This record gives sequence, structure tokens and C-alpha cells, in this order.
Amino acid sequence: MAPRVVVLDYGFGNVRSAVRALERVGADVELTADRAAAEAADGLVVPGVGAFAAVIAGLRAVGGDRVVERRLSGGRPVLGICVGLQVMFAGSHEHGRDDVEGLGEWPGTVELLPSAIVPHMGWNTVEPPEDTTLFTGVEHERFYFVHSFAVQRWEFPAAPGESGRLAPPAVTWSEHGTRFVAAVENGPLAATQFHPEKSGDAGATLLRNWVKIL
Repeated sequence: MAPRVVVLDYGFGNVRSAVRALERVGADVELTADRAAAEAADGLVVPGVGAFAAVIAGLRAVGGDRVVERRLSGGRPVLGICVGLQVMFAGSHEHGRDDVEGLGEWPGTVELLPSAIVPHMGWNTVEPPEDTTLFTGVEHERFYFVHSFAVQRWEFPAAPGESGRLAPPAVTWSEHGTRFVAAVENGPLAATQFHPEKSGDAGATLLRNWVKIL
């Protein structure tokens, strides 16, 4: 049977494009804000487009923050896309604000890209680590980005006693004005700053790689 995937419908994100892209790679996809369906699915996709504060508010309004927490505590896969990656971090300095908290799954802050040209819009290469699963077969391909803010420092210290027992998160980087986090693979939680649903064959391969692990 095809893996069941819920694309969380909370008012932000290219939800229809994400649904179609996931269906093309073999998933049985439902677009819904229903918490029970989102918790029960084999995989959950958290899209996101727009301002960090609005996205996190919309996510919390439908209980999406609790859904993500419950899924991850049970080791059930979650994939964030674009601002859906950003809200997994501790917070954002977007538009001069420093009081907007994210879900806090990873330490780090979303900040404006230091480039003369923002938003960063278009195709760009990425630098995945050797232990990547998402980028298998597309390590040297380009992906489609649309964003002005990003996480530019990775700060994820190993917990005491965990060295050698738990694999550290696999972080993929890209560059626009500075290096920034383009994707993270961390056990059941994965996320991309770019839009795989808009990234042609490379994006389809990445989504297929994710669906295969469900």
C-alpha cells in the first residue's frame, strides 16, 4: 500500500503543489488540518510561505505545534518546507522582531540574509553531507529557493553521554550572501529551506527518498 501522507492545511504554503508532487512520487496524500488525521498518517508535511510570525501563529491556531511534538516524540516522520523549516528552530529576528518563538526543535535563529539582492529567488546548488538520505541521487543538483531569511549558524551541541550513540543531525548548506542552512535531517524530523515541489526532477527525487522511509 502507498504510504499515507498528510499535508497540513493551516493557511500557509503551496499546499496544492505539495499534494501533487507527493502524489506523483507514490504517496496517498490528504490535505487537511484535522489533528487526528495528521497524527495518524505515515508522514506529515508542514509547508510554509510568508512571514515567520504569521506562519507560527497559523500553525498553533490549528494545534499543529502539538501534532508535530506528538509525532516526533513517537518517532513518526515530519517534513518541513521553506518557512516550515524555519519554524522548527528556536525563533526569528524577522522584520526587527526578536520575540517570535518557533517550535524549538533545533536551536538557532532565523535572520535576514546579508545580500544586496533579497529575496533569494531561483535555482541554487546545495552541499549535502555524506550521510544524507534525502539527497541520495541528487547531491549535485539545483533546487528552487524563494526566501529572504534563513538560519546562518548551526548550533546543536551533543548532549552529555550521547557522543558515539546517536547520530548528529545531517545539515545541508547553500549560499546567498553567506552560507545558510538549506536542509536538515534529524531522525524523524527533516526539513528543507527550498521548495522540492517546485524543483523539477531533483525535487521529485528528494520527495521520493522521503516517502520511501515512511
